[in-house]
This record gives sequence, structure tokens and C-alpha cells, in this order.
Amino acid sequence: MNQVTQITDYQKESFSFPMRNGHTATHDVYSRGNGKKVLILIQELPGIGQETLALADRFVDREYTVVLPHLFGPIGKTSMIGNTIRVFCMRRAFRLFARTESSPIVDFLSGLCSAMKERHGVKGVAVIGMCLTGNFAISLMANEDVLAGFASQPAMPLLQQSALHMSQDTVKEIKHNLDQVGPMHCGRFRKDPLCTSAKFHALDQMFNRDGRERIIFHELPGRGHSILTLDFVDEEGHPTFQALQEVMGYFDGQLG
Repeated sequence: MNQVTQITDYQKESFSFPMRNGHTATHDVYSRGNGKKVLILIQELPGIGQETLALADRFVDREYTVVLPHLFGPIGKTSMIGNTIRVFCMRRAFRLFARTESSPIVDFLSGLCSAMKERHGVKGVAVIGMCLTGNFAISLMANEDVLAGFASQPAMPLLQQSALHMSQDTVKEIKHNLDQVGPMHCGRFRKDPLCTSAKFHALDQMFNRDGRERIIFHELPGRGHSILTLDFVDEEGHPTFQALQEVMGYFDGQLG
């Protein structure tokens, strides 16, 4: 791995936004880059570790402004067990087992997307969600300020791979926006035990069954999980490298 830009070199601010449950979420938000393409990069369960910061670097090098909301856990390292406990305790924001609604934290993330679109004077933003937050990238496509999304190994609701972590009203809004801006992308490893073929089947049935392709699915060989971070291999020809190149090309087209 090349030298990774640490979080101390990012601009830091606090952002607040009301959630549908009546509570207001407030989180630190870190930004880097001066590009006119804006990416909201949502951390996965292990946290904002070196691999996530390296992913941010790759987009900054591609002339993106990368926005990293810090939702839980330490920064600069991963903490799977610690963050799992933290998220289970954050019941106001994360509803890990909900089948017919998205977690309230999606409201905060949607507000952040719109705020960053307005601040940077762009026509819209892109989002990446991973693992625990993979489903959030799908839900955020209901926001007309989001022009592109990649849901990497979406795993929620936990222990219910054939269910979707969003309401029917949200599904309608997502479909409407995707019909306007074009399909989003979703990826998983073929043998991933946390994001299985049942999840992709459920998403395909919900969004693509009427003859419109609103989600483009990518299945990578192997038993990995974190396509863009922990299991990413920075070598041309590797499936994860190819997946990232495809996502970047898709984002460039949508935001350019």
C-alpha cells in the first residue's frame, strides 16, 4: 500500500440533521480534495481504517472531493468487535434487523448529501456504502441530489438476507430517481456469507422485475467480503481492482 493520507490532513466539521424518529443526529464529517465531483464515502462496520483512507486517496487522486462522515468507532484503525457493540447500542440511529424500513441514520446521510451538493455547487453527488452501510447507498438513491451509488456487499437487515432494509415508500422513491438518472451498481463476492445470493435476488426482484434495470449487479469470484477495502488488491487484472475501475468510470460519467 502506498503512503496513506491520515485523517489529520482532512478538514473536520460537525454536521447535524434531524431523523424521522424525532432525534437529531450529530457527527463529525471529514473532507479532502478540491475536485468538482463529490463522493460521500460511508464507513463500513470495521471503521474508518487505513484501507478506507486509501480508498479515499484513490478518489482524491482522480480529482474528487471525498466526504467521510464518522458514524462510530476509532479513526485510523479497524475495530470489528468494538464497533459491533457500539452500533448495537446506537438503537436510535441503527435498526439492524428492520425489514420494512431503513435505519434513521439514512436521514442524516441524505441531509449530508444535499448539503454537500449545495456547498460545492455541483449537480449532484455519488455515494458508496459498504457492508453495514451498503444498504444505505441504495436508500440514498431516493434523494434526487444523489446521482450515483455503489452498494458494496450490503448486509442488512442482519440475519435476513432475503429481506430489504427499506420501506415500500422508499422503494418507490428510489425507483423514480433511478429511472431519471440511470441504474446504480451493487457488488459482492460470490461466496460472501454476509451478503449472499439471496440478497441480490431480493434486490433484483424488487427493482428490476418490471423489465427495467435499475441496479447492475457485480459478483466477484471468491469468499471475500470487503471489495473496496479489507479485501481489495491493488493489482491490474484482480477482480477487486477491476470492480473499483468500473465504479470510478460509472461515477465519472454520472457526475461529469
